[in-house]
Amino acid sequence: MTQTTFTPRVFSGIKPSGGLTLGNYLGAIKRFVGMQGQMDTIYCVVDMHAITVWQDPKELANMTREVAAGYLAAGLDPAQSILFNQSQVPAHAELGWIFNCVARVGWMNRMTQFKDKAGGNAEKVSLGLYAYPALMAADILLYHATHVPVGEDQKQHVELTRDIAAKFNHDFGADFFPMTTPVIEGPAMRIMNLRDGTKKMSKSGESDMERINMTDDATTIAKKFKKAKTDPEPLPDTIDGLATRPEARNLVEIYAALNDTTAEAVITEYAGAGWGRFKPALADLAVEKLAPISLEMARLMDDPAEIDRILGDGAQKARAIAEPILRDTYDIVGLLRS
Repeated sequence: MTQTTFTPRVFSGIKPSGGLTLGNYLGAIKRFVGMQGQMDTIYCVVDMHAITVWQDPKELANMTREVAAGYLAAGLDPAQSILFNQSQVPAHAELGWIFNCVARVGWMNRMTQFKDKAGGNAEKVSLGLYAYPALMAADILLYHATHVPVGEDQKQHVELTRDIAAKFNHDFGADFFPMTTPVIEGPAMRIMNLRDGTKKMSKSGESDMERINMTDDATTIAKKFKKAKTDPEPLPDTIDGLATRPEARNLVEIYAALNDTTAEAVITEYAGAGWGRFKPALADLAVEKLAPISLEMARLMDDPAEIDRILGDGAQKARAIAEPILRDTYDIVGLLRS
């Protein structure tokens, strides 16, 4: 069997499920912007994944536009990257069904995110919530993506994508889908709660003070960092000194990610500093980096027609790549399609 050479291509998506946080920005969007120009880049607002749990229709449309606005405000250039929302490219759902028939139930049973989300209520959640990793694999492989930037908690889904690709290629004797590589790097992949450093920053947290929203203005950003939970000790001399200090480690890693440096470099600069020195410095840096993004997001959200135009243009470009790959998939499987 001839080995296929695949064009280096990045694909990643963000689910529109209720407001972007600093975690979304540092863990995903900032990295996406940085990949522009290095290889083909395709970024998707995965609105079909959002409806695995019930969504208010008007709010879902608004949240989809907000994610797009976050991408654009952070510097994503529609001339360099393809930006679209998933539901505008029906090929995602079509390939997702084929992958439902390739993936094995045992593989799905091992998906830890389903267990976490369903909890003790697994019998009552939607079938979509159980099967959505197959759709996620379709999102990626529909574009023959070779690289997927993900957080550590999503790595399992890329491994499933590789399993599906390998089984499809084996079952049909076709070297057709690539073995996608997860890209996990950067100083702040998991941004933690500002009030509890053992919990991931979440848009669904009880208090708004737990998180930095990408729509927060400069005053709010500064206030939240200055009031972030810390411990009584000053910053240590080495990074190892943060091992048992989750809140301190979180703030150092946020500073490092915002400043495009490492946690080790931050510790070197601020060794022995108290929080009265470090938190104002972090607040000033965060305002410098994030306030322009929130202002641009607000401007874009005031012009939803412009966001829709950009998403529509991106969907047209995405379909141009996806349709030939889907057509070839149908041919390989033996499905008739006009």
